[in-house]
Amino acid sequence: MYIHLGDNFVVPSKDVVMILDYSTSKTSPIVMEYLEKQKTDMSELSRTDAKSIVVTVNKIYFSSLASGTLKKRAQTAFDIDSQTGKSRPV
Repeated sequence: MYIHLGDNFVVPSKDVVMILDYSTSKTSPIVMEYLEKQKTDMSELSRTDAKSIVVTVNKIYFSSLASGTLKKRAQTAFDIDSQTGKSRPV
């Protein structure tokens, strides 16, 4: 399954490592250090303000969609995979 991150962009749900709220991530020195080290592997999906950060196996995406919305989409992808017998964590 895939997760739609906004602006007509999708990623495979199996590649998603974590979804972070953008505003709270700015207060974490650990997250900020991680993002600073990963600068070359980042992509902004929207010209509007980012609301969430999606970390995948290969890249980090800044999405204009809220982290709660992306979490629901990820859970839906997991539920569909579970129903088809292809259960895997998101």
